[in-house]
Amino acid sequence: MKSTAESVHQGNKLIQILMFTLVISVMNVSMFNIALPGIRAEFHLSAAQVSWVSSAYMLVYAVGSVTYGKLADKYALKKLITIGLIVFVLGSVFGLAAGAYWMIVIGRVFQAAGSSVIPAAAMIIPVRYFPPETRGRALGKSAIGLAVGNTLAPVVSGLIMGYAGWRWLFCFSVLVLLTLPFYRKYLDDAKESSGRMDVLGGGLLAAATGLILFALTGGGWIPAAAGVLLLILFVIRIRKAADPFVQPRLFRNLNYTFGIGIAFVISCIAFSIPFLIPQLLAGSNHLDASVIGLIMIPGAAASALLGFAGGKFADLRGNLFVVCIAALLQMIGFFLLSAFAGINAWIIAIVLIFSNVGQTFMQVALSNTVSRTLAKEETGVGMGLLSMLNFIGAAVATSVYSSILDTGSSAHWNPLNTYPGSYLYSSIFLVLAVMMVIVAVVYLLRFGRSAAPQQNTRAGVGS
Repeated sequence: MKSTAESVHQGNKLIQILMFTLVISVMNVSMFNIALPGIRAEFHLSAAQVSWVSSAYMLVYAVGSVTYGKLADKYALKKLITIGLIVFVLGSVFGLAAGAYWMIVIGRVFQAAGSSVIPAAAMIIPVRYFPPETRGRALGKSAIGLAVGNTLAPVVSGLIMGYAGWRWLFCFSVLVLLTLPFYRKYLDDAKESSGRMDVLGGGLLAAATGLILFALTGGGWIPAAAGVLLLILFVIRIRKAADPFVQPRLFRNLNYTFGIGIAFVISCIAFSIPFLIPQLLAGSNHLDASVIGLIMIPGAAASALLGFAGGKFADLRGNLFVVCIAALLQMIGFFLLSAFAGINAWIIAIVLIFSNVGQTFMQVALSNTVSRTLAKEETGVGMGLLSMLNFIGAAVATSVYSSILDTGSSAHWNPLNTYPGSYLYSSIFLVLAVMMVIVAVVYLLRFGRSAAPQQNTRAGVGS
């Protein structure tokens, strides 16, 4: 039996390793977005064809995160991370040797199949290795890894492509293998639980999620209808199976259901920054990609510096306090973006600090909230579903924001904005500012009574 001091030491070491792994994982997602024009030109592809470098990765990554989460409820996390990181590296090596476009896509698919163990671990490790009263700090450190990855991605990608070419982006991902010996050392040899794996249920959920994401990223109504049909079959399956992939009682837990629902909406709102801001700066400010990357850095860097503070506040003051601060920061950020869309780009860079820090705080508080609604045996799949919904939220946001921009509307709802060419962006950001107020109110109504920090040690509290 390990002492409390040993457990704390083990948890702290794992979080430090996880932070580095998250940096590599996040960079691997976004670095390839910058490489798409070069890949398209080399292989003479259309925009739709080359988009599969990112779309295929996102589809597999979303499905893999919940699959690893479920597997972690039955198998040792050490084994899953070992398998996942090895598959990730194999995909990177395959992509590095790509001589045809299909090899790039296959390499990215294998990368996603392996690296999707990382977001699952990022949700599970803080819950399993930290008590509720210190879990916020652990989640805050995980958020730092995400923010640092977003900060470094455009810079590192530009350097690699400038000196070596896009293929070497695959080589960079091999660095994640350096973390494997440390995971092997500090993760417990947890015994595998009894019971059979519901392969059919997992397959139905994976297929339904993949088809719905494909439809949202431009696949049309046929895959959407097929995805909905499979989702219905999945619901029937988990109600009938003796040991289902997801226990139906998980969704009867109203605190959990409300928590992941709020997290989904927040994911849709948050994706407005990485999706809309580059288009605003390119269209209204006429900046090229390299300068846009620099404009995005201050906000991401501020998130990295302050992410731990958000987790600490969650532990000391409660999740409700952090949600209110996060909602206020994001509301201010979106309102300022609405008022000043089209202004000097470096002013936008300063405004983005409010939105990015607010999003990091919100992510920490909501992950902490959801984790406390789950029983121990539900942690893996419950947090995996949360991770999957974040990716679906990003896909939904992409579809919605793209459709709004394609309308070319001249809607001008904020009279404070006087910059022609940015009126539509201004209106979108004004709506998002109002939505942040609504999210904060809904959270307060559902979780306000149980959000006091002195209640954090109670199991199942929806704080």
